[in-house]
Amino acid sequence: MCRIVGIINKRLQPQLIREKVKAMCKVLQHGGPDDEGIFYDEKQHLAFGHRRLSIIDLSSNGHQPMADVEQKVWITFNGEIYNYQELRNELLRLGVSFNSVTDTEVIIAAYLQWGTEAFSKLRGMFAFALFDSIKGLTYLVRDTAGIKPVYYFAEDGQLSFASEIRAFTAADISAEKDPNWPIRFLAFGHIPEPYTTLKNVFSLPKGHYLCWTHASSTHEISPYKQTVLKNQITDVDKARQLIKNALIKGVNRQLIADAPLGVFLSGGIDSSLITLLADKEKKEQLKTISIFFNEKNYDEQAYQRVVLDKVSGENFSHLVKQDDFETFLPQIINAMDMPTTDGINSWFISKYAHEDGLKAVLSGVGADEYFGGYPSFNRIRYLGYLRKLPPSLFSAIKGLLPDHYKKLTFLGNDHSAADYLLLRGLFSPGDIAKALNTDDKQVRDVLFNGFDIPHLGPYDQEHASWFEANLYMQNQLLRDTDVMSMNHGLEVRVPFLDEDFTSLAESIAPEIRFNNQQAKKILIDSFNGLLPEAVWNRPKMGFTFPLQQWMSQYKPISDSSLYRGEMAQSVIKNFKNNQIHWSKAFALYQIQANV
Repeated sequence: MCRIVGIINKRLQPQLIREKVKAMCKVLQHGGPDDEGIFYDEKQHLAFGHRRLSIIDLSSNGHQPMADVEQKVWITFNGEIYNYQELRNELLRLGVSFNSVTDTEVIIAAYLQWGTEAFSKLRGMFAFALFDSIKGLTYLVRDTAGIKPVYYFAEDGQLSFASEIRAFTAADISAEKDPNWPIRFLAFGHIPEPYTTLKNVFSLPKGHYLCWTHASSTHEISPYKQTVLKNQITDVDKARQLIKNALIKGVNRQLIADAPLGVFLSGGIDSSLITLLADKEKKEQLKTISIFFNEKNYDEQAYQRVVLDKVSGENFSHLVKQDDFETFLPQIINAMDMPTTDGINSWFISKYAHEDGLKAVLSGVGADEYFGGYPSFNRIRYLGYLRKLPPSLFSAIKGLLPDHYKKLTFLGNDHSAADYLLLRGLFSPGDIAKALNTDDKQVRDVLFNGFDIPHLGPYDQEHASWFEANLYMQNQLLRDTDVMSMNHGLEVRVPFLDEDFTSLAESIAPEIRFNNQQAKKILIDSFNGLLPEAVWNRPKMGFTFPLQQWMSQYKPISDSSLYRGEMAQSVIKNFKNNQIHWSKAFALYQIQANV
């Protein structure tokens, strides 16, 4: 797990390219504290940079950028390939030889053997750049779940890439802000892909690769993940057995590490299940990290203890208080890289995991999205009823709605992003316009033009699952987990997003995959006897902090006089009176600091 950067620019002198890549590496040192490497090809005016966090093969054999023996191909790689041992054995049978036991070298060998078809053979979380010196091509490649980020700037015959946005600014590659980012942020609570806060800096789509042709200084972006239509699984007993087998396999192959490894244990269904499965493999070697609060409504220690009584390894439990939140908030916001209304919880638990000596942890992200764990799975049918009304009706009533119903005005646009924003958005278009001193039309143009979402069909639970996995989890949970954990030099693995497991989940007929009465019922039933009833037969909480209380008592956020504009001041006053969710106040606080 690492941070990667690179520049290809025929117009820059070699020394300047090296200096810029060095600056990019320096600003991303937190994500790769163990080693630094830079590769330069003078003929192609190309430089790759790498900051290493050693997880597999801790020796110098894992140094990157790495090349094959003949130096035909160079790679800078961020991530983990969980099936690298199977691929390595397959390549050995084909006569390939290896110099190390790293998964990085397996990627190089697989590419030399199979070309771009190798990308679809990889199982794991990854973002890498691969330079083929023989063909004069450079590839940027991202995993199919979009767990690991890679951003790129491709303008005026140059290509630059990095694991975090801040690297482009540090190297003075793209310092100009995208003027539309505040609109997207106030609508979504994050910056949705492919956009960033920087102009012409974009996120590479998951399951895609960018191919840069050096001779012409041009690029194309192509998918490598092929969608395979499968027969739906309609037998519930068969589905449960397949779920059980696939998740056990996914967890076990994500336990491969040559460095200390643990699990985030919140006390909910997902983290508890991952903990119990990992314990079967690792026993005393497995560490668990938990957080608790003085605020009893948010304290999950009782549920954590139910699980801890069943596992063997050491638990590290940490109390987080209001004082901790106020002390570390400036560091948390700096770690974000781009504004977001999430990630505070990930920052804290990653901090403690690092301090407890861990380099990699497993997380329960992904189960809610694929098995119906959110309120949106039931609410989506009401959205279907609303969509039977003409969009012009919602445009006509935009000035008549009270605060809690203003988001209905999103339905004035016949667009899937409007549907999602009704379910999960922060502010209505009208309120965004007021907050940013612009007009409603400008807000809607930014949100609904150039935002490509496939046709999702009926307003059913599969529709909700697509929203949750591809918009909420992709843009918020995964991005924030990555940037916050890597800020502490920690790798977070997500077994529920194992490619084989998610492929299986999507092949299960929706009538047995989802359950209106009990969220994630089929997942729970698949592990009957392993998962304690006290953990699954309880109200859903999620990995939640007492932020409503903490932020309302933190003057820089809750003092309305510190905000510009009548709309923002009104929102903060309502937040102070506990009438508005903390995420809206936190979003305006960040806008105030950045705009």
